[in-house]
Amino acid sequence: MNKRQRPSRKKRGATVAAVLCFVAAIAIVGTYTFNDYKETQRKEELARAEETNDTKEKKTKEPSEEANNLVISNQADTDTQENTADEGTGTNETENGSAGTQATAGGGTSVSFNEDSKLLWPVNGTILLNYSMDKTVYFSTLDQYKYNPAVIISGAEGDQVISATTGIVKSIDVTAETGTTVNIDIGNGYELFYGQLKEVPVKVGDYVEAKTVLGYVSQPTKYYSVEGCNVYFEMRKDGQPVNPIEYMEE
Repeated sequence: MNKRQRPSRKKRGATVAAVLCFVAAIAIVGTYTFNDYKETQRKEELARAEETNDTKEKKTKEPSEEANNLVISNQADTDTQENTADEGTGTNETENGSAGTQATAGGGTSVSFNEDSKLLWPVNGTILLNYSMDKTVYFSTLDQYKYNPAVIISGAEGDQVISATTGIVKSIDVTAETGTTVNIDIGNGYELFYGQLKEVPVKVGDYVEAKTVLGYVSQPTKYYSVEGCNVYFEMRKDGQPVNPIEYMEE
């Protein structure tokens, strides 16, 4: 019986050895496989990390590039605006240059009326109402007495009204009392006012010589309807009315 069991033990020992060898082989293979797996994982993680870093760097660069593009774009816009502004400045300088030339031309024109200067009659006619600032005179249309700072000279509708002396057109106004009225600066604080006009050919800033047509006699305003067509002719020195008859040629 014992003889029969000995071979069996040998067989069992061989089997156990084979199993152990198999297990050892599997363990070795598993170890290598696990190491390979870990190495593969490590390489993949490194690859992902590098990819992530590249992406971050790209994202970091893109805003920078966009910022650079924005700066370049803004600089281009600024240059365009500066060029436009320069062009506009050039235009303004040209326009101002023209205005300056006109101003120089006007400024270079002499208007220097004085006490010894003489005035022309602005229209052929008779005096309807004299200048009177020391006592009142009777106004037929108004049916009242009042002071008169001007000379009211008769004229036919459409008659020419001329400049009594050289000067520069200071203003052209329309009032209820004197209608269309041209104000001429004749120098040294002297001014002339021509009222009851129509079809005025001059404009503000114009230099006018003596005898220049300033307009034509119009229909009288409601303040002079009884007196009829006339020219309202007023003279001032430093803003105060003076008698133009004292300067008129006989």
